[in-house]
Amino acid sequence: MSRKDGYDAIVIGAGIIGLSCAYYLTKAGKCVLVLERGQVGSGTSGACDEMILLQSKAPGLSLEMAFVSLDIYRSLQAELGEDLEFETRGGMIIIEKAEHLPIMKGFVAKQRSFGLNVEILSKKEAKIKQPFVSDSVVASTYSPDDSQVNPLRVMFALLRAGTRAGMALKRGSEVTSVTRTVWDSWEVATAGGHVYSSDVVVNTAGVWAPRIASLVNLLLPIEPKRGQIVVTEPIHPFGETNAWDSEYIVSKLMPDLPRDERAERLGLGFALSRTRNGNYLIGSTREYVGFDRDTTHEAIEAISAKAVSLFPALANVRIIRSFSGLRPACGDGKCILGEDPQNPGFFVAAGHEGDGIALAPVTGKFLADLVCGRKTELDVAELSPARFRKAEVMTKHLN
Repeated sequence: MSRKDGYDAIVIGAGIIGLSCAYYLTKAGKCVLVLERGQVGSGTSGACDEMILLQSKAPGLSLEMAFVSLDIYRSLQAELGEDLEFETRGGMIIIEKAEHLPIMKGFVAKQRSFGLNVEILSKKEAKIKQPFVSDSVVASTYSPDDSQVNPLRVMFALLRAGTRAGMALKRGSEVTSVTRTVWDSWEVATAGGHVYSSDVVVNTAGVWAPRIASLVNLLLPIEPKRGQIVVTEPIHPFGETNAWDSEYIVSKLMPDLPRDERAERLGLGFALSRTRNGNYLIGSTREYVGFDRDTTHEAIEAISAKAVSLFPALANVRIIRSFSGLRPACGDGKCILGEDPQNPGFFVAAGHEGDGIALAPVTGKFLADLVCGRKTELDVAELSPARFRKAEVMTKHLN
């Protein structure tokens, strides 16, 4: 094995979460190495939509972090000196079933109590903002703050800015071991035979984060969920905002409500967003199929049918391609952010599922604060991997 110079921090994974963490650590004066098993964004971050959707966030820490993240995004283009295709178009959650309306009203009321600018629109008001929405809808929500950004542009802008400041990236570097030394530092070995040393290791490996964590005997309950998305031909914009539907959110709020068998199995939701080039991204599914990233005819047909049922005009629009990615879903529904109490210097930033794009800036900033011993703007103790160590102790006690 060849031994390399030491670093202040090694970040494992070059998706949007990893590159955000690496950028903010570098900005804090740390000497940072990023190790990526494939290419930049070759995991979840390169196969997702562009949404920064505040309305989907549960009232509490998740929503508060989204506020901070959106504020960062508003100034990030100027800071990085690149066009990130950041836009605030607002967003609507289409309510298509009468029984969903009181549930969404309660959800919106709680979000408003946490400061989100959101309201319920009548069917008539909804059709003013989205003239092509189906006549069968009941109502919608609306927030002027929902935004979007191009994740690929964000990743490469963070990489270039970090590299200019001294950050290093090693592609094709699959991590095979993470070892605590007698000097209380870390050694990280790769399949290529290289060993790198650092004071801090940050696990941002997305759906592969459990494998990295297992190298230090930490069990992370992260599972991949496959998300399939279709892309339309470029078309003229229709409607003022991006749009979603209420069914997936209601299914999370009220899991006992019956759903169509196929929708339940596919984890089917609806999301519609327009890219800078005029294509529409329409999704998506959330399927437990292991690490299978193949797209399927069934899912594409289900997504297309859902889209046409909500926006009948889409029946005449061609789908030009489809893609899928794996979302890192944590078992308790929260992302993981913090230091492992049994492995000082080993940090985790993972498990964001579908919120990685929205929460990337705040995750990177808060992670850097934690590594540097600074107080984070919000109390993120509940996101620490320590919660899984407590679960281990309870399980051992019960056994």
